[in-house]
Amino acid sequence: MSSDVSTGPGGRPTQEELDAMSPEQLARLAGELDEVEVVHNAPAFPIPGTRAEKRAERAVALWFLISAISGIAFVVAFIWWPWEYVNAGEPGVGLYSLYTPVIGLTFGMSILALGIAVIQAVKKLFPAEVAVQQRHDGPSDEIDRRTIMAQLADAGNGTTLGRRKLIIRSAGLSAAVLGIGTGVIALGGIVRNPWAEGEEAPLWHTGWRPEGGETVYLRTDTGILGEIARVRPEDMEPGSMMTVFPYRESERGNEEELLHAQRASDAPVMLIRLRPGTPVTARPGQENFSYGDYYAWSKVCTHLGCPTSLYQAQDNRILCPCHQSQFLATEDAEPVFGPAARPLPQLPITVNEEGYFVAESDFVEPVGPAFWERPKTT
Repeated sequence: MSSDVSTGPGGRPTQEELDAMSPEQLARLAGELDEVEVVHNAPAFPIPGTRAEKRAERAVALWFLISAISGIAFVVAFIWWPWEYVNAGEPGVGLYSLYTPVIGLTFGMSILALGIAVIQAVKKLFPAEVAVQQRHDGPSDEIDRRTIMAQLADAGNGTTLGRRKLIIRSAGLSAAVLGIGTGVIALGGIVRNPWAEGEEAPLWHTGWRPEGGETVYLRTDTGILGEIARVRPEDMEPGSMMTVFPYRESERGNEEELLHAQRASDAPVMLIRLRPGTPVTARPGQENFSYGDYYAWSKVCTHLGCPTSLYQAQDNRILCPCHQSQFLATEDAEPVFGPAARPLPQLPITVNEEGYFVAESDFVEPVGPAFWERPKTT
């Protein structure tokens, strides 16, 4: 042990001696108690204030500033960049299409620059030290706990960061902006009010809602986007099922609108034709939602939103292949097996004067497994 560190019985300092030690002595004592031998220790810049040291400091601070600027750009883009959907060819589609790349690049650059700054600080400013420590087992004793903070403080002094105000301020700015950016991601959904449009908010309705008196047809997917195949009753055999999507005549020839209507998460509907004479129990108030033996239910499972794409005509069960929920078509798609707790929402349908299936209205309840304003679970 160093000569300027006195010890008590057993070679360990007493409480009074510990209180009298300077931080440097405590740090040195910590190393000796842990059997740490410093083989080599050379400061990065033995003479403070040289041009080389200032260049290194500015280089590190530059990366911290790049991180901070990128973080600020991310927050601005995340909140104020035009993010609402714009069809191809319409004004503003360029800015809309850049929304995701911009927030990804700015947030990524903020994290990348912060990491580069930390690495550069260690490589350029920290002392080059080689130490060898003997392994110890068991918990730390009182002296070790007392000296560890002094050892950490001494290590911090050795990095010379304490006197580098430019790096401290730029690093603090970078960390603060990055933290704010991370918080914006978590709170982004709260910043944007989903009910700002009132009753016209997208959360209140689906693509099946008739708007402006325009008829919404039931259309099947033929695999060709521009090919319109509206559904008639004679297109289905008893005991069969067909997946249908909303279609309006105003969308004919507009592939962007057709694709949007087909890909909407709440758009798929199962059109099922039961066998003639099958007894069906309808929910109160929904007795007229069907057309004869034809029933239309949302294809989105009320458990976790998987597609309920299987239908067993033998026992009139609708099955979700993801988690094996089963819904009984003759009991208004009530769940009879599996984790789903609510029935599938039913779409009111009829046949118009042209002989095609049409939606009489939108769903009368939310589609899918969850919703903010759901009054009950069944």
